Amino acid sequence: MRHIKRWRQHSGTIIDTVNAFDVIECDTCGFRHIVPIPSSDEIEQVYREDYYTVEKPRYLAEHHEDLEWWNAVYDERYDLLETWLPLPRRRLLDVGSGPGFFLLRGKQRGWETVGIEPSTQAARHSRDLGLEIIQGFLDSTICETVGLFDVVHMHEVLEHLPDPRHILRLTHRLLKPGGIVCIIVPNDYNSLQQVVRSQLHVVPWWIAPPHHINYFSHRSLQRLLESTGFQVVYTSSTFPIELFLLMGCNYIGNPVIGREVHARRKAMELHLVRAGYLALKKKIYEVFAQEGIGREVVVYAQV
Repeated sequence: MRHIKRWRQHSGTIIDTVNAFDVIECDTCGFRHIVPIPSSDEIEQVYREDYYTVEKPRYLAEHHEDLEWWNAVYDERYDLLETWLPLPRRRLLDVGSGPGFFLLRGKQRGWETVGIEPSTQAARHSRDLGLEIIQGFLDSTICETVGLFDVVHMHEVLEHLPDPRHILRLTHRLLKPGGIVCIIVPNDYNSLQQVVRSQLHVVPWWIAPPHHINYFSHRSLQRLLESTGFQVVYTSSTFPIELFLLMGCNYIGNPVIGREVHARRKAMELHLVRAGYLALKKKIYEVFAQEGIGREVVVYAQV
């Protein structure tokens, strides 16, 4: 029997319940999200002071450890952007810029970069790298003061926000004509996760309220972008890490094994890049996207 949940303007079928939060297929929004949705004040408190100290205390250290791999990931993104945007179109805003390494890579490649980051710790780390950082959350006030950009980048941001449609409308305002938004979000409820869930009888480990509010797929993110005035120009995926679960490497709830399988994924990708097979890697991940798999959705869309 279908159970319909109504909460404020939101309404949809309940598909999971975790820690007193229901995940619904929201008919209002067109994508899955939890209800109740945390307030803006609750979200600000978590990301301003607690996220890198309480929720992800190893995040900065692990990012340093993985920097060669991250730079290969970032170079692939900048290569695509530089293919589409002729010189001198090189002004980029990173929303939720974290420790600043994506901005730093852009600066090393000649881009003018600005970051918006709520975390005090991450903003301080970024400024120590010599980067321009606005500490806070993207809002109308910031839109009125930062100017226009050729690119807005959001890596694992939209899943945390109470109103992603509003943020995409603000993003549209920030972009110059022909500008591009690059968005990466977790690819949740994908078919490999469903196979793991049914065959290994595990709980839906990807549901993480209240930090992860929204649960996107390739299709739902594309619909959301189109509804806010964007045209999708390229889609891809990241490595389908759930394959390790199907091969017997159970990293769920085990950060040690999680780092081990991540290291194997990094090694595979870096071998391809170093051997000159980046085009092959891209093609593989484009096919993953077509099939709706891959741990993350990667989308580029243009105004």
